[in-house]
Order: sequence, then structure tokens, then C-alpha cells
Amino acid sequence: MSQPEMSRSQTGTAGSSAPVTNAQRTRALIFATLGFTVTFWAWSIISPLGPHFVNEELTDDSALLVAVPVLVGSLGRIVVGALTDRLGGRFMMSFIALITVIPVLFIGFVGQYNYATLIVGGFFLGVAGTSFAVGVPYVNRWFPKESRGSAIGVYGMGMGGTAIAAFTTVPLHNIWEQLPFVVAAVVLIVYAVLAFAMMRNPPDWQPVRQSLISTLGQTMSVKLTWQAAYLYALAFGGYVAFSVYLPTFLNNSYDLEPTDASLRMAGFVIVAVATRPIGGVLSDRLGAVKTLGVAYSIIAICAIALSFHPLAFIVYTSEFIAMSAGFGLASGATFALIAQRSDPARVGSITGFVGAAGGLGGFVPPILLGAMWSATQDYSLGLLLLAGFTVIALLITLWIGTNPPAPEAAAAGDTASRPRDTADEGGPTQPQTSDDDKETRS
Repeated sequence: MSQPEMSRSQTGTAGSSAPVTNAQRTRALIFATLGFTVTFWAWSIISPLGPHFVNEELTDDSALLVAVPVLVGSLGRIVVGALTDRLGGRFMMSFIALITVIPVLFIGFVGQYNYATLIVGGFFLGVAGTSFAVGVPYVNRWFPKESRGSAIGVYGMGMGGTAIAAFTTVPLHNIWEQLPFVVAAVVLIVYAVLAFAMMRNPPDWQPVRQSLISTLGQTMSVKLTWQAAYLYALAFGGYVAFSVYLPTFLNNSYDLEPTDASLRMAGFVIVAVATRPIGGVLSDRLGAVKTLGVAYSIIAICAIALSFHPLAFIVYTSEFIAMSAGFGLASGATFALIAQRSDPARVGSITGFVGAAGGLGGFVPPILLGAMWSATQDYSLGLLLLAGFTVIALLITLWIGTNPPAPEAAAAGDTASRPRDTADEGGPTQPQTSDDDKETRS
């Protein structure tokens, strides 16, 4: 390794002079991913029990029960992202894990026996879903530009916490009704203590003093923010919607038992989790636009095929798996698109806004599907609507592909793909930095 390369690998991001080792980066990534995983596990713990609550006649349909945590977790990301800028990822990830214990135990010992208390517990359980807004900026600051896509792709695999909920909740609930909630609470407490003791904020991290209103105003003035928000609302929102509603969908459409339906949901989740980092890798090699185009095409085709209600197990299972892969690829590629097409000074704020949109995208579909089932005993129209909205996402992607990235984003892409030289240290690229961008960086 040359001397310049060695010095770059041993310095922090964003020009920090503090030494950073690969071991420190790995530890930061592991703890962030674990935090995302355990909080997502808690965030999804109601979903596998949806058919059980229907069988117990607490409600005619579980759509609202599983959608409420999604809504709160999505909206909360905007605030939690701002708090992370001010308080740091170490404190916020530990705090969210610890405070999530309260609604988890409330639902386990009180909430699960009454519809109203389930709604209340689900509302506060939504706090767990805000952890995504903590980990993205935390991981982003620990890693250099050329490694951030892969690192955030690995972090994104923490959404596999949904699979843990799918695999464990119903079996544990069959042993003792409170057991899945007690187990989740213990894991959250252990993680919170270890994370607070062992996590460290990046050496270059400084509390952001810019007001939340100013940050949001700058973010919303960027066209890519709204484009990526729709793309991610469709991709990640679709994943969330099916991951929380699929047990009910399969129970209603194919008369699967709750345990069987939950296991199928777990398979759906695993495929999406596995393909999300692949979406980031393909975006680096083929381009984010091409990757998104393929992903949205897969989703649209599968949604149309499923609307015909195929009865053969191998057929509808394969279509759901392919759709899940499309959601995973698109989720990973969306953040690669942001990195490739936006001013680096705005990547953090844009991803926070887009992350909130993704969570919100998962709120409406379960309610809509539940209403359609109650009215028609059929999900075909909902699947056709999904196909239609996916076609819109595909058109947005193609439109982005026909327009070159902004000059500052292109320059950033060039510097990220070549060794740092004097231009990176403040030569030709610096005059393009606006006063707003300087304020954002501060």
C-alpha cells in the first residue's frame, strides 16, 4: 500500500484527522445493523399474530393493527433523523432500543387482549421503526465515499428483523402468550446496554446546529428528493406492506394456517433482505437507473400475474418470491441513485426524507387490501393498482435516466471513483459550493 493510500485509510471521513481503523468501522457497522435488526423485529411483532387476533374476534381484519406501527415509525424518522444529527447515533440507537421495550411489554401483557389497547400499543411500537433514520447517517459517516454504498447495503439487511418476528412470534405465542414479547424485550435491553457501552460516534462527528426547518426546506427544494421518495415509497413501502400483511393475505386467499402463512412471509422477507445489497452492487456496476428499471419491471409483471389468483402452490409462491426480489433490488438501488445524482452535502438529509417516504408507502396498502377483501373477498384490484403505481415508478426512473446528473453530483462521482488529488482538497470543485451547502455541512 502506498503512503498516500495508507494515510487515507487511517483517517476519518470528511477530512477528520482522527485515526480510524477497519476494526472500528466494522464494529460500528455491526452494532448499527444489530440495532436495526432488533428494533425491526419489535416493530413487526404484531404482524404474524394478525390472523390470531381475527380468530379471537378482536377485529374483523388486522390491516389497521399492522399499519399503525408502520405509520408512526415512518413519520417519526424525520424527527429522529434530526435528533441523530444533534445527539449522535450511539445515544439514539441505544435509546430507541430501550424505549421500545415499554410498548412491547405493554402489548404482551395488556394490549393483545383488546382491540383498543392493541391500537395504542401499536402506536407507541412505531418508535422502533424510526431506527432506520439513525443508522444511515451513522454508518455513512464511519465509511469513506468509495465504501458507503456497500456499508449501507449491509446495514439495510437489518430489515431482516421482520423475518425473525415471522419465524418466532407464532411458535412462541403458542407456548405462552406473553413469551414472544418477553423474549423481544430482553433482547432489546441487552442490545441497548451493549450498544451504549461499545458503540462510538465517528471521530469527525459534530452536533448539527442548523434548525430542522432550514434543513427540511433545503431538502424539499431538491427535485431528486421527491423523485426518490416516490421510488422508495413503492419499493420499500411495498416490502413493508407485504411483510406485515402477507400472513393475512395468504390466510384469506389460500386458507393457509397462521403458522404456515407466517413462514411464507419469512421467506418473502429473506429474499428482499438478501437482494437489497445486491441492488446496491448492481447499481455501482450497471448504474442505478438500469437496476431500478429491471426491478420495477419484475414487480409490475408479478403483481399482474398474482391478480389472476393462481392456485398452484409453485406458481403463486414463485411470483411472490420474484416480487420480493424486485422490492429488495429497488430498495438498494434507490439509495445508490441518491448517491450518484445528488450533491454530497445533501445526501444525508435527502435519505432521511426518502426513508420516511418509504415507511409511509407501507402504511396505505394493508388498509386498502383489507378494505377490498371486506368488500369483495378478493385482492385482484389491489394487485392491479400496485402494478399501475409500479409503472409510474418505472416511468420516473426512465425520465431520470434521460437527464444527466447535476454538475456537482457528477463531479462528486468522479472524485469517488479515482484517487484523491489536489482538486479534491479544494481546487476546481470548491467554487461550486453554495452558502447553503456550507451551512448544511456545518
